Amino acid sequence: MKRAPASPPPQLPRPTPLTAARLRAWPLPEQAEGGGKEQRGRVLVVGGQRDLVGAVRLAGEAALRAGAGKLQLAVAASSAPALATAVPEARVLGLPEAAGAVTGVGRHLPAAVAGADALVLGPGFEPGIAMRKMAARLLPRLQGGVVLDAGAIDLSVLRGWHRLRRRPGVVVTPHHGEMASLLGCDVERVAAHAPAVASRFARDWDVVVVLKDAQTWIAAPDGGLWLHRDGPAGLGTSGSGDVLAGLIGGLCARGATPAQAACWGVWLHARAAARLDGRGAAGFLAREISPGVPVLLAGMR
Repeated sequence: MKRAPASPPPQLPRPTPLTAARLRAWPLPEQAEGGGKEQRGRVLVVGGQRDLVGAVRLAGEAALRAGAGKLQLAVAASSAPALATAVPEARVLGLPEAAGAVTGVGRHLPAAVAGADALVLGPGFEPGIAMRKMAARLLPRLQGGVVLDAGAIDLSVLRGWHRLRRRPGVVVTPHHGEMASLLGCDVERVAAHAPAVASRFARDWDVVVVLKDAQTWIAAPDGGLWLHRDGPAGLGTSGSGDVLAGLIGGLCARGATPAQAACWGVWLHARAAARLDGRGAAGFLAREISPGVPVLLAGMR
């Protein structure tokens, strides 16, 4: 069974600090003045078992705040009507379920994936066989990029993606505990060797890795390595990771490369949080982060 080694690779590249100046020198793709929603990209967020459907809402709204033009959400069928009311900007697809757990892709989801510019897979979903089967059905249809988050952070999902003849770009967003599970090691080892772990995993699996913590490391398979220091303490709150996944997905839909979307997403996520309650002290809600993103984007032009 293929596993990404946890030992540090030799000669790690010097990381690029994620700052406003650095990102201004790496501008996002221009959006045409007066362009319609189709020109701004279509995002599909898939996850949402019944007791975690809020994660899909957080990710979807963040994707729109990042500038995506159209949004589709796919969740357990019993939760779909309420979510459609809560997020009137989105088309909401109901997925087959049993006792609140999503059990399949249904009739309409495969076609929605084929028409998406970016897929965010996994928010509000537990890892396991159901997610693996879902990924196997959906990833071969995808034309755009994919963000694997929460329940989709799974080696079996990555193995299936590797077997595809044409592989879309992938961003994987584990925190230290999730990365430790992927590698079969303890969290302390991941924390002690975070840049090495992210770089090795990115290279071995041909993905962009966002290894989340107070210091977040972004690694690309071509050797690119970026560091965001001192994330606000308040980001350690329920739902914050769903917001980040949605931001990255929205930026991918706009035409950013996976590495660029990951770097911009991490910076926007942290800066928007830092503007809440002073310097981002604990106590704000994850849903309050993404409303600050459009102003930040406007200020970066």
